[in-house]
Amino acid sequence: MIKLLVSLLITLQCICAFSQQALTHEVYFETDKYDVPSTEENRLLLFISTLNDIQIESISIFGFCDDRGADNYNLILSQQRADAIKSIFSNNKISESLITNVDGKGKILLRIVKEEDILKIRGLNRKVEIIVEPKLPEPETIEEVKILNEEKEKTIIEKIKEGKKGDKIVFSTIHFKTGEVTINAESQRNLEEIADALVARKDIYFTIQGHVCCTQNTRDAVDIKTKKRNLSEARAEFVYNYFAKKGVSKKRMRHLGMRRKFPLGGDPKFDRRVEIVITYVDDQVK
Repeated sequence: MIKLLVSLLITLQCICAFSQQALTHEVYFETDKYDVPSTEENRLLLFISTLNDIQIESISIFGFCDDRGADNYNLILSQQRADAIKSIFSNNKISESLITNVDGKGKILLRIVKEEDILKIRGLNRKVEIIVEPKLPEPETIEEVKILNEEKEKTIIEKIKEGKKGDKIVFSTIHFKTGEVTINAESQRNLEEIADALVARKDIYFTIQGHVCCTQNTRDAVDIKTKKRNLSEARAEFVYNYFAKKGVSKKRMRHLGMRRKFPLGGDPKFDRRVEIVITYVDDQVK
């Protein structure tokens, strides 16, 4: 009996260790401003203080605006907001080498969960999103290796069904051709199954992140058809549009291009990928 309890305790510890979720935080801004309000800075400093005991893999900072203003103006302002947050991180002993993305993404359309007041919606859209990816510990025992392997072997559908806020789910069965948004027939079938699973999980809201190959001597960043250097964004948008056609509500999704900042290593095809990060779980949806 004691051996069984010890084994169970080890298993639970392993599961906790190897399923660390991304940490997220949002900072809100006043209209047409990129100076961080004092209350928001205090909230951010409190969040940064929680990172002291965490081994960080990477930090992504994304700036946004509300739906008003010209596109070029919004892009500049959202970048200024992202840069302002990066400065606060740097001034509080967070190494800039960990900050792999500092991007202004422009405006967000008027779509927020369970909120009809346009002024409140716009207030929530004038923000910077921060995503902190923790480093996973190296397995030290046979039991830890076993647990880690079992976690890796979970299917994408299983991960979607069990997904919680902060979880990142890599679409490892969706493969893109170099320099293209095109996927093969097998990937098409897999993407359809993923869409069905996301339609069923009506309680989760997520960001679709597109990536390009990070190996040298490739042209994967440039879309062959359009000649634009926005392939990571185009891949994310392709999946976004596909999910929308299959019945996933657009208010539950948004898409971002992550460029070539997050290589997985190994075969370059695995870097030509799309993944989702669960940003919100609505506990009231059954």
